Amino acid sequence: MNSMTGFGRGEASGGGVSVTVEMKSVNNRFRDLQIRCPREYMAFEPRIVAQLKPRFGRGRVDVFIRRVCREGRVGVMVDKAMARTYYASLVDLAEGLPGVEPKLDLGYLSGLPGVLVTVEEELDVSAEWGVVEVALGVAARQLAEMRGREGEATRRVFDELLSELQDQLQKIELEADGVAGRLRLRLMDRLNKLVGDRVDPDRLAQEAAVLADKADINEELARLASHVAQFRLAMKKDEPVGRRLDFLAQEMNREINTIGSKAAEHAVSSLVVDMKSSLERIREQIANVE
Repeated sequence: MNSMTGFGRGEASGGGVSVTVEMKSVNNRFRDLQIRCPREYMAFEPRIVAQLKPRFGRGRVDVFIRRVCREGRVGVMVDKAMARTYYASLVDLAEGLPGVEPKLDLGYLSGLPGVLVTVEEELDVSAEWGVVEVALGVAARQLAEMRGREGEATRRVFDELLSELQDQLQKIELEADGVAGRLRLRLMDRLNKLVGDRVDPDRLAQEAAVLADKADINEELARLASHVAQFRLAMKKDEPVGRRLDFLAQEMNREINTIGSKAAEHAVSSLVVDMKSSLERIREQIANVE
């Protein structure tokens, strides 16, 4: 089980370039890959997505790629036409100013904007994919490892909360034991106070049976226990289980609500409140699970 949050960084060099890849991921219900790379690498985006999709099932993953050219990639181009234009303009300016000789220094002329231009050599950047792939692999591995560590921490939190929930469930089972008999006695006592001997015993038994059936929560308790067991099994799988855990939490919430609506005794109602609190903390943690 993995978390959806983490960070990874990878670097690689070769063929006159250095490539740095940084990746960070945050929670998202779906998989959302966002690639930010130099213009030269835009053609690599489908390959990058293909590399990352199998590794990350859910979460927003931002990928930042930097490319730095090293030796042999940058040259200088002289714009002679621009230099001539500057020269002609400066000579014309000097001729229009009495007593000014048109002495022009080559260093000054070469420093004017546009005379000397740095240019990068035309390259086939497809040859750089190997460098990008290595840096991307290192960053993705670091990110996956961090998500795994975060996932293990979340698993421990789940274990504690599920144990807490199971303890509350067992207490409810004990409180619910014999609830039908207690309901019948309370009903008989109430009716005897109201109408005395005019109570029909058979009708009383029927009404008590109906009330007991409505208050029976054994099925809900059994289903809730099953959901907790399935939750524990899902946590052990080496695959994205966030959606599965979210579904199980919804089913657990449904059973707890039904138990709460059927609860006819204060002790059970109080435990239901505790169970809802534990489940809410579980659902908060599920939002972090891949």
